[in-house]
Amino acid sequence: MMKNGKTKTALVAGGAGFLGSHLCETLLKNGYSVICLDNFLTGTAGNIKELYRDPHFSLIEHDVCKPLEPSGKLDFVYNLACAASPPHYQADPVHTMRTCVLGTLNLLEIAERHGARFVQASTSEVYGDPDQHPQREDYAGHVNCTGRRACYDEGKRAAEALCFDFLRAKRVDVRVARIFNTYGPRMHPNDGRIVSNLVVQALSGRPLTIYGSGAQTRSFCYVSDLITGLVRLAEVAENPGAPINVGNPSEFTILELADLVLELVGSESRIQYMPLPEDDPRRRRPDISRAHKLLEWSPTVPLREGLQHTIAYFASLAAERRPRKSLRTTRPAARILQKAPTAATA
Repeated sequence: MMKNGKTKTALVAGGAGFLGSHLCETLLKNGYSVICLDNFLTGTAGNIKELYRDPHFSLIEHDVCKPLEPSGKLDFVYNLACAASPPHYQADPVHTMRTCVLGTLNLLEIAERHGARFVQASTSEVYGDPDQHPQREDYAGHVNCTGRRACYDEGKRAAEALCFDFLRAKRVDVRVARIFNTYGPRMHPNDGRIVSNLVVQALSGRPLTIYGSGAQTRSFCYVSDLITGLVRLAEVAENPGAPINVGNPSEFTILELADLVLELVGSESRIQYMPLPEDDPRRRRPDISRAHKLLEWSPTVPLREGLQHTIAYFASLAAERRPRKSLRTTRPAARILQKAPTAATA
């Protein structure tokens, strides 16, 4: 993307993660120069390996909790730097809080020094286990501030407070996206999120783990839709001045999701019920009226189609990890067809 004849530069914190890598890829396709910032705590080198082919892509390996001064001029700063799955963010809750608060503060100060627009990837977890359905952005939430999920829920709420403090003080042009459940290729197979769990289990023929009764609901947004909404929020001329829900308003029970995964995989795996984790939300569904009005955005990929892409991705991962047979077993003729090298060619 050009600004006054110059390529715009975006810093993407958490750029090697599931969402971050897709964002980096989209920004490069849109003509941006992209700096990926990641400490690889949950992000992976494999997520961004294809991006190195683009001369406008670069990587800084760094923890956002520590101060940083990127070289060059930045036009946008995207903050996606935090573990987002419960097993990952609960593994080191203190670091999760530090990332949400100190990391966001450090990135806001970078944006301020560069005069860059700042996009905060917040979360539907700020609503906790909501009493309002669907959840609107003006809903204050129902969060257990001392529970096991609080490091993430309260960390993201604190990060939002910082963002709007900077905005009200006219220090940074801040936009905040409250991201609902998102799925698609490049999810980590062991991240503990429901879509990746069910798909990996179905592909391997293991029982599908359902926590609780399976009657709890989620709204699943395919990753390409989510990234489109995030970029529109960043690029829209007028600052919305308030958080914007970005997610898919179609609501499914976890059992409905499991049945669809079994159907698409063609698996005969049984369902295994486990106790519901502490503070697990009973329902989750975004009201996206604000996104539709201000960003002219709404998701377009139905769950069935998105799951097909996701299943294909995890199936390809599984195929890559299977041990390969030796050439001697699979291609016995190769030893006959290939001549031994001569002294001149050895």
